[in-house]
Amino acid sequence: MGKGRLEAFSDGVIAIIITIMVLELKVPHGDGLQDVVPLLPVFLSYVLSFVYVAIYWNNHHHMLHACTTVTGTVLWANMHLLFWLSLFPFATGWMGENHFAAMPTALYSMVLLMAAIAYYVLQQTIIRAEGPASILKKAVGRDWKGKVSPVLYVVAIVATLVSPWIAQAILVTVALMWLIPDRRIENVLSPRA
Repeated sequence: MGKGRLEAFSDGVIAIIITIMVLELKVPHGDGLQDVVPLLPVFLSYVLSFVYVAIYWNNHHHMLHACTTVTGTVLWANMHLLFWLSLFPFATGWMGENHFAAMPTALYSMVLLMAAIAYYVLQQTIIRAEGPASILKKAVGRDWKGKVSPVLYVVAIVATLVSPWIAQAILVTVALMWLIPDRRIENVLSPRA
């Protein structure tokens, strides 16, 4: 199977995830600013999740651009990632509807942790399938952001015991860390382009 089909399927699933999340945003009953205020937690949780899904989509795109081999194991590793990403709408909705309470925030952090692990598994599966000369392996390097993120998600889960707002600050920090463009794969591929 070519990587184009894998990429197209993944893009479709991610587009559906974003669509489901935005459908959770309800229109306020009333025409005043005071009618919008109660919806802010739902909106803010949507914004955070949209940013995370966008980060995954961008990184997934770059990873598949560097990929030259698609095996059955790569397909399953990709499905594993898509499974965890598909839980974003549920975790986002629950957290927003409950105004960032401890348990919904802990679950949201757990889903982020599992998605990060699934992304790492996919990355390593591609590298193994391509062998020691893997372009992706060369591009990833030490992958400090990929190693720090899961640790911070665990810290966020534990932080919900103290304060969900500390956990939220950690989750926003991780998102901001990934928003800084990561040019590792582009730099490795640019000589080939």
